[in-house]
Amino acid sequence: MSEIQSIKQRFGIIGFSPRLDRAIDVARQVAATDITVLITGESGTGKEVFPKIIHQLSARKHGPYIAVNCGAIPEGTIDSELFGHEKGAFTGAHDSRKGYFEVVNGGTIFLDEVAELPLLTQVRLLRVLESGEFIRVGSSKVQKTDVRVVAATNVNLQEAISSGRFREDLYYRLNTVPIQVPPLRERKDDIVLLFRKFSSDFAERYRMPPLQLTSDAEDFLMRQRWSGNIRQLKNLAEQISVIESNRTINADILLKYMPAEFENRLPMVMNPAASRSSDLNEREILYKILFDMRRDITDLKKIIGKMVETGQVSNSFEEEHAQLLQKLYEKTDLPQVYNEDRGIKISEPDMPEEVEAYEEAAHVEVEESLSIHEKEKDLIIRALQKYNGRRKKAAEELGISERTLYRKIKEYDIG
Repeated sequence: MSEIQSIKQRFGIIGFSPRLDRAIDVARQVAATDITVLITGESGTGKEVFPKIIHQLSARKHGPYIAVNCGAIPEGTIDSELFGHEKGAFTGAHDSRKGYFEVVNGGTIFLDEVAELPLLTQVRLLRVLESGEFIRVGSSKVQKTDVRVVAATNVNLQEAISSGRFREDLYYRLNTVPIQVPPLRERKDDIVLLFRKFSSDFAERYRMPPLQLTSDAEDFLMRQRWSGNIRQLKNLAEQISVIESNRTINADILLKYMPAEFENRLPMVMNPAASRSSDLNEREILYKILFDMRRDITDLKKIIGKMVETGQVSNSFEEEHAQLLQKLYEKTDLPQVYNEDRGIKISEPDMPEEVEAYEEAAHVEVEESLSIHEKEKDLIIRALQKYNGRRKKAAEELGISERTLYRKIKEYDIG
């Protein structure tokens, strides 16, 4: 058994992601030293297990270990908590008190959410890291401590430095050895494994049968973003374990428990030119999509015409493509005119007045017969047909999330 696998079993780590294995390996290698370590990663990724690995595999494993959530301690008392205070140092200080750096002498201290430390406390911490010295609040006596510091944060410290919320010298002192914990969305192969482990644990705790995932449920789990990472996945497993009487879980059941997010109702692909129109209502957005389609089709017609003129393709080729354009226009209900030369309907090459009106005001009136919902349904059906029912590809084509596509398929009863 490899050392990494042994560490996973010892500390209850589940997963086979190469990035996760790399983070564990760095923690294993740095444990034998007294180097300061900075652990970074999104909230809910399990950063708190790495300081324990470092401490238990180090020569300090028989010494004290303490985890301090810097964001949970009020600014007025954080210095006292970390460095202690003397009697009478402030109102309510009836006795002297040792701080964490004094209590944990010879051991390891884990500073979680280190970016939340006030600037004055950051100065005190920097002194401890550089010289091992600190002063209690209300005292003038310098004391020494031998403490291994492991810090963690889900904040981008470079941005915090730029905004003046974090000291650059402290950052480089903490970041001697960085460990990056990957988010759950970058560990897709571990998601189903983690869900099964959590559901098994909850089944044992609540004395009920474990959950069974269908294949579409597994695909659904792996396609989610998981902004809350492992914490969110565990919460989902617990909710479903407690509430659902049906122990076979499919994608539709999972969808009911996913948090609602703000999403556009209409399927569309955003681009820089369209970003300025983000405040348009749905009818105006759909009208813009139709204009863009018309422009693309007109450009295609011009290209084919030039190819015919230069002899690159035959007239029959142009007629076939013109018929294809005719079908596209019939699907989109765009304005058309009759071309006597070819005996088919094609679009007018330009619409300067209407386009200019749209560019200037974005309040274009559309015929009342144009149903937004029908067009939306039609776009979804066409996307699904294009990709033979593969919803992931269809969602990408439409510019919406798979969750939104699931909901709209159900809403429009698309078979």
